[in-house]
Amino acid sequence: MAIALVGATGFIGSRLLAELASRGHAATAIVRNPEKVPALPGVKAAKGDIFDKGGLAAVLTGHEAVISSVHYLASDPETLLGAVKQSGVKRYLVVGGAGSLEVAPGVKLFDTPEFPAAYLDEARKGGVYLDLLKQEKTLDWTFLSPSAVIAPGERTGTFRLGLDQLLVDGKGESRISAEDYAVALVDELEKPAHSRRRFTVGY
Repeated sequence: MAIALVGATGFIGSRLLAELASRGHAATAIVRNPEKVPALPGVKAAKGDIFDKGGLAAVLTGHEAVISSVHYLASDPETLLGAVKQSGVKRYLVVGGAGSLEVAPGVKLFDTPEFPAAYLDEARKGGVYLDLLKQEKTLDWTFLSPSAVIAPGERTGTFRLGLDQLLVDGKGESRISAEDYAVALVDELEKPAHSRRRFTVGY
């Protein structure tokens, strides 16, 4: 598939780019600094500004799907969504956050006292973006939230999927490697199972 990946050199974006390349997809890595894009099979670099709706739309045009892997505090949801819609691409997958997942009925992770203050603003803005997507009528969107802890690790290909509730393992931990997160998102790209909804991945 021809995939446009916005934010392809970031922590998650770089793993997604590697996963797309390993599966033979033609990925356009859209970044501020194209020279930082690694040389991978089927990957081409393109310069894109996430605050330039028209310019970004032009780069996105012609792809089968767009994957967005950008920080919420460093982007504008309305501009991003506007660019995707203007491009004519219908499929839109978003790297989400864990903060908006429920830990109890009506209680989100970012509402708990233990949630790190340093990540609170980013997490809340991610929740706002998810709410915005839920009102979206034209795009076939999917929002994938990781577990509470996502860190560099192994690509095992073995994990659990959930919906709006935080996944916790038998030790009471909620975690996923960035590599396995990428596997789950590209799986969803290839075999859509969560159209117009959020899901989550964890061990």
